[in-house]
Amino acid sequence: MASSTSKKHHARLNNPFPRAVPPAAIRGADAAPRLSFSPTSKLAAHAHDFPVGTRFRLRWDPSRGGQLSVSRVCFSSSGDGDGGDACARRTTMWETVPGVAFLAAAAAAVEADECRGSFALRDGCARLVPHAQHVDKIKAFYRCDADLLRDAAFRSSPDDDATRFPVLVITGHVSATKKKKNASRSCCCCGRRGRGASARPAAVLSARYWVLLEEKSDTQVAFSVKFGDYHWTCAHAADPAAANNNNKPSSAAATATSPRAHHHRPGLRLRLAARVQRSAGSSKKTRLPSSTAREETSALLGPPAEKGETEEFNRVFLTYASSKDERFYGFGEQFSRMEFKGRRVPVLVQEQGIGRGDQPITFAANLVSYRSGGNWSTTYAPSPFYMTSKMRALYLEGYDYSIFDLTKPDRVQFQIYGNSVQGRILNGDSPTELLTSYTESTGRPPVLPRWITSGAVVGMQGGTDTVRRVWKQLQEYDVPISAFWLQDWVGQRKTAIGSQLWWNWEMDQKPNTRRHLFEEAKKLGILVKDQAGEPYMMPNTAFDVAMLDFTNPEAHAWFKKILQGMADDGVSGWMADFGEGLPLDARLHSGEDPVAAHNRYPELWARVNREFADEWKARNLITRSPRRSADAEEKNNDEEEEDGLVFFVRSGFRESSRWAMLFWEGDQMVSWQANDGIKSSVVGLLSGGLSGFPLNHSDAGGYCTVDVLRYRRSEELLLRWMELNAFTVVFRTHEGNKPGSNCQFYSNARTLAHFARCAKMYRAWEFYRVELVKEAAETGLPVARHLFLHYPEDERVQVMTYEQFMVGTEVMVVPVLDKDRSKVTAYFPAGGGAWKHVWTGDEYGSGGSRVKEKRTVHGGFEAEVGAPVGYPAVFVRAGSDVGERFVTNLRDLKLL
Repeated sequence: MASSTSKKHHARLNNPFPRAVPPAAIRGADAAPRLSFSPTSKLAAHAHDFPVGTRFRLRWDPSRGGQLSVSRVCFSSSGDGDGGDACARRTTMWETVPGVAFLAAAAAAVEADECRGSFALRDGCARLVPHAQHVDKIKAFYRCDADLLRDAAFRSSPDDDATRFPVLVITGHVSATKKKKNASRSCCCCGRRGRGASARPAAVLSARYWVLLEEKSDTQVAFSVKFGDYHWTCAHAADPAAANNNNKPSSAAATATSPRAHHHRPGLRLRLAARVQRSAGSSKKTRLPSSTAREETSALLGPPAEKGETEEFNRVFLTYASSKDERFYGFGEQFSRMEFKGRRVPVLVQEQGIGRGDQPITFAANLVSYRSGGNWSTTYAPSPFYMTSKMRALYLEGYDYSIFDLTKPDRVQFQIYGNSVQGRILNGDSPTELLTSYTESTGRPPVLPRWITSGAVVGMQGGTDTVRRVWKQLQEYDVPISAFWLQDWVGQRKTAIGSQLWWNWEMDQKPNTRRHLFEEAKKLGILVKDQAGEPYMMPNTAFDVAMLDFTNPEAHAWFKKILQGMADDGVSGWMADFGEGLPLDARLHSGEDPVAAHNRYPELWARVNREFADEWKARNLITRSPRRSADAEEKNNDEEEEDGLVFFVRSGFRESSRWAMLFWEGDQMVSWQANDGIKSSVVGLLSGGLSGFPLNHSDAGGYCTVDVLRYRRSEELLLRWMELNAFTVVFRTHEGNKPGSNCQFYSNARTLAHFARCAKMYRAWEFYRVELVKEAAETGLPVARHLFLHYPEDERVQVMTYEQFMVGTEVMVVPVLDKDRSKVTAYFPAGGGAWKHVWTGDEYGSGGSRVKEKRTVHGGFEAEVGAPVGYPAVFVRAGSDVGERFVTNLRDLKLL
């Protein structure tokens, strides 16, 4: 169906309370219909187990109206010696709501609001919403049959070689009865109504569906859901009971088409031929299916479409069970919440917003720029992934817009803006196992060059003389520095929001330019285009911009040449900013759906940067050491760790860590507020870590200053933010969008001394940071960790947001995040042993010696700990080598 996009770029004043995405989409999570089964199916009476690969089972349980569940089965011997009976332990990974349909679909229009990188998608006019699900058959297919089935019914996966047989297919149809305006009067059902009957004839909407389950690894089951075109028939002809009396599928289901390749945009219809073409050049020996197998496969796929009114669905809903006390974590880098039970979570890349619900700034931002204030769910880097307190996890593949509805206590429902769904169900006994499994598929970052984590990254502007003057001051305070990050290397200009850069990526020592990069890109035709085929110009603050079309290989090549020029000028790293703003009605070189490409663009953006960084490193290693002797191998490995370019991104999606080297959290307000201030930087850090973004950090002090509303960086806020960031993977400062209005690390002797102290704290755990960065590259576990990763059963931990976090497993940090506070409340989970306060040596927690601590109802220990400026509440695990070395380093650096 058609889509519409409203753009409100140039209005002088806007509604400060923009329309929210409706709390209920086409179908609410509690509106799922009951399941029904073919009377001839054995499923109706008896429980059945079906194999999914070698380690997993799908179980059908007919009690309570019917339920499907996916479990991992572990077999072990129960005897003391040989010949002991084998017993199986089942771990349920996913299950449907008993007696309730798990699949639904719809056809609807797309309505979207768009302004300066902020977006809102809604279901417009919705029609053809099925209200019944019928299961026809569940069948296991082995290798000899599965290729035929998958080629005909499902898109081939890029990792098909990882599939372990058998695979499982569930088939059936969804249907709805509706009074139809234009139903044919020639149908005999109309004659039964008698002359003068005014009622419109009833018609049945029906479409077939196919669900494919595959074992992909020891911990993952892949699922694919496809719908055929929906088809209208007369009610009496589509009566399932009549059809079943003849032991045949209902005619409504029979006339639905086979599933097709994923459509590229609403209204665009692609068809997949029922006939399967096999590669004549394949050398792989495959046993051809028997005639019986071919007949069964043909029956599962359904006959070709008949002529008539058929169209495709563009919404898919999957509903399954949850428990009332189950807590949900993940969904990418989120800034307001760690846990999402009771919420509807949209997964759409966009600007995080200015304020995000904190007032009065959100009101003001929305007033002057439509939707620019954002809300609790807006984020640069979402991900369609979650893990729960019940050790269940799931993620969606593809890039379609999705919404996860967690508002009902007993179920989850997600909605996809597309006609198919692919994803994975994960198995693990702990959050760390689930996260490792997840990142094994989606990707992990490389090991960072040692130089970027060896000291402070100093953010500066103002020209060479200013930088050299501050550098001299930092040397006097003995500040460990890894790099200077100079924003205005391309030149600077004043705009409505403060100091901004010239987006013309060449060294700018003088006002004149050598190249005009926008005109070059326009001439080459590598910019994202509008519907008229012209460069798509988008407002950004006080000027318009265009985006490079990275679906075009020529854009990749051109941009890499720009990066090469930067490297030739001596640049060792850069901020790869933005990436969230691909318009939803753009025209791309690839021809793909811009709504889906919108979520993919951040990955393309990170990829082109990463490819250049890897190519640059490979060239330099070859040039420096084309032939490495065995004796020099260890030295060269150390040099390889030390060398390399670094870039950091703020926009992202599910697989961004495969390409991005480092994340930063974007533009927080210079405030103490929860949704877009210092607290939100902790939430973003930890939620991103639970979502496969293991290397992340924020601007020390925040970024967004708004003078008119008195949002200015105070000295106390800067000092506390520096203490916080001294325990993230990268310690980097930023002057903000209005440097003159903000307190800076170089503002006075106190700020300089504190900056030096925090940089030395950061240096003191460098040895451990190196280990954690390598661990992130190998396992996907984050450097900064929510306590849930290691204490998932602790109910106090489960509800924590920004209060405290762990660095690896050996360090605990309880930051000061409120104004005029010099004490914090620290919590030490049960079973975690004793924790040693690095400044006093006092021990807390299980086995600790402090008498003022108290045991909580959750079994852990709670204590109020002093945290004056310069002495953040930091603890190390008592007796750990890491802790002892960290404290020794603090002493050597004269911090103790």
